[in-house]
Amino acid sequence: MSNPSVTPTRATTSRRWRDIAIIGGLLGLFLVGLAGLAAATGWEETLHQLGKLSWGQVAALLALSLVNYLFRSARWHLFARTLGLPTGLLQDVRHFLGGFAMTVTPGRVGELIRMRWLKRETGWNVERTAPLVLVDRASDLAAMGMILALALALSTAGITGAAPVVLLALIAAWIATRPRLLAASVTLAYRTTGRWPRAFGRVRQSARSLKQFSRAIVVTPAMALGAVGWIAEGYAFYLLLGWMGAEIPFWNAVAVFVFSTLAGGLTGAPGGVGGAEAAMIALLKLQGVPLEISVPATAVIRLTTLWFAILIGLAIFPLAERHSKKACP
Repeated sequence: MSNPSVTPTRATTSRRWRDIAIIGGLLGLFLVGLAGLAAATGWEETLHQLGKLSWGQVAALLALSLVNYLFRSARWHLFARTLGLPTGLLQDVRHFLGGFAMTVTPGRVGELIRMRWLKRETGWNVERTAPLVLVDRASDLAAMGMILALALALSTAGITGAAPVVLLALIAAWIATRPRLLAASVTLAYRTTGRWPRAFGRVRQSARSLKQFSRAIVVTPAMALGAVGWIAEGYAFYLLLGWMGAEIPFWNAVAVFVFSTLAGGLTGAPGGVGGAEAAMIALLKLQGVPLEISVPATAVIRLTTLWFAILIGLAIFPLAERHSKKACP
């Protein structure tokens, strides 16, 4: 008699190695692309710029990224409590950070793994917890849109196309937190396609749960937590450029960082890889930053933000899986 638990275990292990292979492949493409730019601008100058950074400075960059992740984890906890989930702070932080392991999946769909952990640990189905994903993404868009708008107002960056990006981000965030409008959009989409009635029904049901997130007592602290988190990473980019010898104003650096991050997300590429780096290097060039600085600066800031988050996610993912399986009845 064969053991029925063997096949699921093998399938889980296979998916895990597949996900690790995808992440490794994307990281390889990221490094190869930047290496090509570094070779085009001269390896000696690029290595010289990287050599300017001390381990203490790298640690400071990572610490500022960690500020972003922890503040956004606190926001996730706020949303979980608002929804009524019976979860604690450490539990929510574990779910949020563990989901970073799936950041490089297309459209960050893999981060829905958090819903599976919640179902195992609380018994709540995906329809009831899905609003967490919607409101979390909407809050990021709103926070980044407002930061970019403020940066453009206080800087001399003059980024072409930034105003439409700000507008789109704020509109998307606004729609995502308006239950009636979102439900109507889902209904229209279903009538247009005429397919997947059950999936559209679940999304419409989740949309109705968003009303409680629109209250000022929730929106105000959520926006503050998101803004502090993203500005921390913008500040890290500003410090990095200064350490490498590119003295550009603080709000210019923040505008370049936030716009590039949003632009990378709009490409639909996993983790925005490729699009964010291209936008960042191009915008830094417009700020008068030479390629021998912009290329290594882009490499370092992406490694200490996106890839650092993925590394944290990969470290916490197995822990989150174990905890969720133990909680299963």
